[in-house]
Formats: sequence, C-alpha cells, structure tokens
Amino acid sequence: MLRKTLFALLGILVLIQFIRPEKNQTTAISANDITTKYAVPADVHNVLKRSCFDCHSNNTVYPWYDNIQPVSWWLNHHINEGKEELNFSEFATYSPKKANHKLEEVGEAVTDGWMPLGSYLWIHHDAKLSPEEAKLVASWASHLRTQISVPAGEKDEDHHHEAH
Repeated sequence: MLRKTLFALLGILVLIQFIRPEKNQTTAISANDITTKYAVPADVHNVLKRSCFDCHSNNTVYPWYDNIQPVSWWLNHHINEGKEELNFSEFATYSPKKANHKLEEVGEAVTDGWMPLGSYLWIHHDAKLSPEEAKLVASWASHLRTQISVPAGEKDEDHHHEAH
C-alpha cells in the first residue's frame, strides 16, 4: 500500500511539472513605468531594480528553482501579491493620492527594514539594502512626494482608503 501511494505521489509530482504559470517578464519598458512620469535617478533605479523589481514590476528575473512545481506556483502567487501592492511598471497610472501614499510606504519599508522581505533575502543576498541605499531610496521617495500634487482634501484620507 505504501509503495502504491509513493508511486502515485511521484506520478502527480511529475505531472504537475507540465502545469506552469505565465512568467512575469517583458522585453520593453512599460508605457506606464514610473520613469515615464517621475524622475528616478540612475543610482536609485539600480537599487530598485536589484532589490524591488522582481516582485514589484512587470519583469521578474527568475531563479533556477522556478522551473520546479509547486515552487513556481508559490513564486507566481507571491509576485502577483507584490504587484497588487506596488507595481513600478504601472506607477504612472496611479492617481496623485495613490502615488504619494505608495512612495510614503516605500520610504517606511526601506527605513524600517521590512522590505525586501526576509524570505526573499534568504536566496537573493544581493538584494539586501545597505543603510546608505535605504537612506537613498527613502530620501528619493520623500523628495518625489513633494513633487506630486495631491488635492488638499485627499491627503488626510490616504491612510483610511489605501491598504498597507
């Protein structure tokens, strides 16, 4: 009985290797990329690309283990969640209120150290932000927030309507 169960599990494991989610990869910069609407200095862009874009853009650089199911499904789910929260490839579509709030969250995330996620850093050691990089990104996000014009009546409502 145990042998039949093990063969069945092995068969299922082999079969699921053929069920693959769509990759989150593009060949060109999106027309709605943050860089199409806002200034992103090269040093900041390099940090964002290395530490944020795999989960927060339309272009993920996949690790080798993405070819193994069910790992690929888990990664795909995680990437989709990250993009729902913040997508730099679609940032130009955000309202001023939403853009302002997301930039506030970016500053908090890097300053407080909860982004990039610890689980991501286990494998992607190079994504870890140095204190200087965290300060650079937080400063950029703060400065950019001052450039975004949000109607006065909407600023106070940011935390009530946007999910963290």
